Amino acid sequence: MSRDALLVTHTGRWDMVDRAREVSELLLSAGFQVRMLEEEAAELGVTEVKSMPPDETAAAGCEVVLVLGGDGTFLRAAELARPARTALLGVNLGRVGFLTETEPDALPHTVRQIVERSYRVEERLTLDVDVWIDGRVVARDWALNEASVEKTKRERMLEVAIEIDDRPLTSFGCDGVVCASPTGSTAYAFSSGGPVVWPDVRALLVVPNAAHALFARPLVIAPDSTVGITVADAGHDGVLGCDGRRTSPVPSGARVTVRRGRQPVLIARTHALPFTERLVAKFGLPATGFRAGRERHDG
Repeated sequence: MSRDALLVTHTGRWDMVDRAREVSELLLSAGFQVRMLEEEAAELGVTEVKSMPPDETAAAGCEVVLVLGGDGTFLRAAELARPARTALLGVNLGRVGFLTETEPDALPHTVRQIVERSYRVEERLTLDVDVWIDGRVVARDWALNEASVEKTKRERMLEVAIEIDDRPLTSFGCDGVVCASPTGSTAYAFSSGGPVVWPDVRALLVVPNAAHALFARPLVIAPDSTVGITVADAGHDGVLGCDGRRTSPVPSGARVTVRRGRQPVLIARTHALPFTERLVAKFGLPATGFRAGRERHDG
């Protein structure tokens, strides 16, 4: 019985052809059937793989989805892996790459770990999002990192009212409101002033973006709570963005609800490093300096 892996790549990188071929050759030599999306395989000129349409069949039956790129490529691959309940493993070819697991220089070792199944799989909380108009759902989406309701015109503020579990909480004018998962706490929510939340914490984040209010603070709420964001009837239209990839209009008077997703995303981990180490590495924090200072103080 063949073992299958889907390879998703960032085709905009000049060195991607060599990387994609290296991975496919390593997996093929180990007895894997390698799949790639039709457009990516054609663009990179990789012919020894099975071309797949960019839909939920792409990752069906695969052991792993191997992602070559940054977080944007990873989020795109998550759209394929999630319905198949296939774990994603990211090789960072971007800048920060919080979602990715390993670096390009470690590709042969990473492939060997896939072949030997020497990795663990984490379940990451997702968000289910509905847009309501006049009591009916007009749009439905999901997110791994965040769902944001934002203004559509730079010169206008978006007037919103926030509810938690159908109870009114606050209202204000703002650039937008970000609802994030713990996985997404280091992405858009972080740049909007939200806290960093360890990914194994079960919680939802609500982060106002440039709110025109004295007491519009980020919130960390229970994972089973529901966030409601209503755009004022007499205000301006907004737009819903999910993971920075998919958008839906949110006209004035519409209500957006965000809750814990029914289906998680699975992420493969080949390293045992704690999240603290990843945080230090990705943000470039001077951890060694703090440690040296502490040692001098302790001495």
